[in-house]
Amino acid sequence: MPSKPATRTTSKAKWRPKAGAPRVKKAARPLEERLKREFVSLTAQIDGGHFKNAIKSCNRILVLTPEDADVLQTKLFLLLQTEQYAGALDLSTGGREYERAYALYRLNRETEAREVISGLEKDTKLDDEAARGVDILAAQLEYRQGGYERAVQTFTVLLDTCAAQSDEHNDLLTNLAAAQSHKDFLTTGFQAAVAQLPANVLQSLETAPPPTHPATAAAAAALAAHPTSTPAPDRDTSATQGGPKPPRPSRVPKGVVPGVTPAPDPERWIKKSERTNLPVARHRKGKKVVGAAGTTQGSTSVPDSVHPAATTGASGGKKKRR
Repeated sequence: MPSKPATRTTSKAKWRPKAGAPRVKKAARPLEERLKREFVSLTAQIDGGHFKNAIKSCNRILVLTPEDADVLQTKLFLLLQTEQYAGALDLSTGGREYERAYALYRLNRETEAREVISGLEKDTKLDDEAARGVDILAAQLEYRQGGYERAVQTFTVLLDTCAAQSDEHNDLLTNLAAAQSHKDFLTTGFQAAVAQLPANVLQSLETAPPPTHPATAAAAAALAAHPTSTPAPDRDTSATQGGPKPPRPSRVPKGVVPGVTPAPDPERWIKKSERTNLPVARHRKGKKVVGAAGTTQGSTSVPDSVHPAATTGASGGKKKRR
């Protein structure tokens, strides 16, 4: 069977610009198309609860249309939802007084928030929903500043005019219960609790000093529980006073008894030829050598009487042959 003829396959090479040739920039998309894409992304992000990404989309839209009131209002809402109250306060301009008051309230700037709320309460152009929001914020501010009576009155009126099966109804019930409990404690609850105390406790309360700071009270209680006392002097303290402290048991090497085992040589880290306590040795011919290297630096001459084995003559030793 004849073999098939070999077919030569040719691949088309991709076109590449020549080196040094100027690049052709793509034409920019129209503004309307870009805005449409950004608004579609913004809507999807808000519906999905991705508020941080939605804020980025608002910023991109504001680059294209800086004066878009709807986008500014949307960004302000997103900043409040993500608890970025400082940024919301900077953006709450141009008639957004309610958002400004709420941001000040969340930033614990009650005095400024009260001024803004007072101006909103005098505004007759607010619709019913906006006026209701101002009343709720004013009642919350009263509760924070200790005006429980006015807070209870405002929450009661708002609760009477609210739908029974709504989220606002549940929030108002919670706020009303908290304000009512504080009010009852200040009016009757405190007196009833004091009346139930024994007579001796009441008398001690009347003569007790004013309360102190919690940190100071805790420190005083700790000192009272653990009083500091001067320890009695030890009998052997006077005898050992001024002497060196004994070493810790954990630092004593194994097999070493303090005071019994001789101390190690302090010059054990020095070369033998440089030690000062190395003994002096003599060779057979009487030459004096110090150390292993034979140096005599710093040594003194040793008399012959010290080394009797190296002397000759009267001791009866043999004379050297000639």
